[in-house]
Amino acid sequence: MFDSDSVLNIRLTGKVSEFFNDRKDDALYHPLLMTYQKNDTTVHIPLKAKTRGNFRRRKENCTFPPILLNFTKNLVHGTLFEQADKVKLVCPCRGENFVVREYLVYKLYNLLTTQSFKARLARVTFEDTERNKEITFYGILLEEDDQMAKRNQSILIHRLNTHGESIETASFLRMAMFQYLIGNTDWSTEYFQNTRLIAFDSLSIPSVVPYDFDHSGLVSAPYAYPAEELALSSVRERRYRGYCIPDMRRLDEVIALYNSRKKDLYSLYSNCTLLDSKYIRATLQYFDEFYGTINDPKKLKTAFMYPCNKNVPNIVIRGLGKN
Repeated sequence: MFDSDSVLNIRLTGKVSEFFNDRKDDALYHPLLMTYQKNDTTVHIPLKAKTRGNFRRRKENCTFPPILLNFTKNLVHGTLFEQADKVKLVCPCRGENFVVREYLVYKLYNLLTTQSFKARLARVTFEDTERNKEITFYGILLEEDDQMAKRNQSILIHRLNTHGESIETASFLRMAMFQYLIGNTDWSTEYFQNTRLIAFDSLSIPSVVPYDFDHSGLVSAPYAYPAEELALSSVRERRYRGYCIPDMRRLDEVIALYNSRKKDLYSLYSNCTLLDSKYIRATLQYFDEFYGTINDPKKLKTAFMYPCNKNVPNIVIRGLGKN
């Protein structure tokens, strides 16, 4: 499913209104039928699905909730979903253009490391059998946690209160600089807030893998605001959220990585036909500001020594609106 960058067209049929309205914490699974075209053949996959998530599941926040697609293994042989078990589907919260933007953030991190979640952009049609109506929008199908870990010859690590300094250095700095690049402060390793930990075994030093980027400045979703305690004017204002690094030379390797991938990062956006020209220009300028910072010793020190300042609070993002 993730071997192609083409948009996957799928149809999900069932009691869609009933399904979308079930947004309780203990939401139930609802039966749906997925169909998609494979050459001249229509593939049919019965499945069950339920709403998921926290912020985006609430009706007052989002038009459509995120979804968990639960597949039955003996019903997916020979299909694109042959390896699937429980697949996350990200739906539009307030406009499908923000879905496309978030999808590209996943692709952006894929360019930097294999320790990242794969994503597939889908054109999803929901057909409501009770109301004889349908709606179509862009969505994101996300690689499952355990499959991402397995692809990296690793296992998932569930260890709360894992401080950044306890994570493999190259992995953490690469991730933390990426969050700075995209203008995202909505993450923490201590509480698994939009991060996952993987390691070769339970005794190895873990690496960190980020996900869920809708609160980033690069996406600029209308509902996205930085934590009040961070005193930022908007999500477009960057803040390095890693640990204190007194010696800036420790960043040389990760800066070299970002410089070596610069052309590819820019091309991902400049060559994308799903984005409007105004957003592309703004994004490339946002990248210019990032590269202007990491390649200027004075600006780099100002931005990345922020955690060393004893006069600012160490805010840990717990999620669910708590900090």
